[in-house]
Amino acid sequence: MPNKDYISNSVIRRLPRYYRFLGQLQKEGTTKISSAELSARMKLTASQIRQDLNCFGGFGQQGYGYNVDILRREVGVIIGVERKIKTVLIGAGNLGKAFASYFDFPKYGCELVGIFDIDPQLVGAEIAGIPIDNMTKLTAFCAGENPEIAVLCIPKNSAAEVCEMLVENGVKAFLNFSHYDINLHFDGIITENVHMGDSLLTLVYNVNNRGK
Repeated sequence: MPNKDYISNSVIRRLPRYYRFLGQLQKEGTTKISSAELSARMKLTASQIRQDLNCFGGFGQQGYGYNVDILRREVGVIIGVERKIKTVLIGAGNLGKAFASYFDFPKYGCELVGIFDIDPQLVGAEIAGIPIDNMTKLTAFCAGENPEIAVLCIPKNSAAEVCEMLVENGVKAFLNFSHYDINLHFDGIITENVHMGDSLLTLVYNVNNRGK
């Protein structure tokens, strides 16, 4: 298998799409698919699909295509969904509550092990069977559970202090809804920034400029 240090970020970002589309094919009862057929589904070229998968050794057979079950399982192994990385959620307000309640963490390779907030009206309640703890307990919790991922559903003005605390306690990656620029202040931390407003504005622009 090629050295993963040389796999581009663009290829890595396409892996979840492969995993999702292959899952849809499984639900439809499809057992095998060619790179051409998969390309039509994903709006990628067949050549791009072959190149992406060849970064990890390639999984198709000439004249047969790809076995859907095997390929999805292998892509899952590449991503690491079987590991179930311990994850904490910071901020149990409306967004945090919705995310913890409805997002299937195990399906995506994570295990939600803790939820934290500073609001005394929220602390002590449960979301999806997990108690909401006070932020004062976060350091001790991290020492015992060693979470590696944190989901931030907190205001931007609170994020700097929280990020520093989490990084000091071993958190390596963030799913960041706070709009705080984590990477500007913490080197080597993996961050996925979620800007729902940006996505909506992109839709608005495309609708307003459709056909122009």
